[in-house]
Amino acid sequence: MRRPKLRRPRLPRTRTGQRRLVQALMAGCVLALLPATWMHVVTGDRLRTEADVPRTDVAVVFGAGLWAGEPSPYLAHRLDAAAELYRAGRIKVVLVTGDNSRKDYDEPDAMRTYLTRHGVPDSRIVSDYAGFDTWDSCVRAKKIFGVDEAVLISQGFHIRRAVALCQEAGVASYGVGVEAKHDATWYYGGTREIFAAGKAALDALFEPDPRFLGPEEPGVANALRSPLTKARP
Repeated sequence: MRRPKLRRPRLPRTRTGQRRLVQALMAGCVLALLPATWMHVVTGDRLRTEADVPRTDVAVVFGAGLWAGEPSPYLAHRLDAAAELYRAGRIKVVLVTGDNSRKDYDEPDAMRTYLTRHGVPDSRIVSDYAGFDTWDSCVRAKKIFGVDEAVLISQGFHIRRAVALCQEAGVASYGVGVEAKHDATWYYGGTREIFAAGKAALDALFEPDPRFLGPEEPGVANALRSPLTKARP
């Protein structure tokens, strides 16, 4: 049985057809760039460094994977930045948000353990176990934990999306983009953001409910009121 031959797409032969093809390609490029442009406009004055970020009660650290139950190098860098901001007195509470959809995978608890080893008291850490993506984490920070303002901590390739989405969710945000080695993970993350920007724009436009919402939790408010204690060794 002979396989049908695939026909190669034919380019327009007339000038009018060629012009319309070019116009269609240009329109497609513009549409593809619109979400990224939106993120840059929304976050233009909201990105800071660890040294000049405004003093804020709450920092939000987004999960970024575990290796053998421990924070991945990328996640560890985010947590290091949060611990440094806490030691410098620029934040008071750290909200760790990540994936705990399986019994054998618990990002928030691993993040909490790491932070306590690096000088952040356990009483000043709040865990969000249903931060399955950036939009969910931002909405839950606002609606579940009552966060109105926060410093967001992530890698540079992700921080603009995080700030843009949290702003849309009602959390006045400043973003701190931590340094990252330009390895395969970094290039993957940067490429992924091109496509994630489109989803972020749709999330901001339609404002879907997160995968899990649930009742309000007083964790952040309680942590802000809690007396300072020494971190666990």
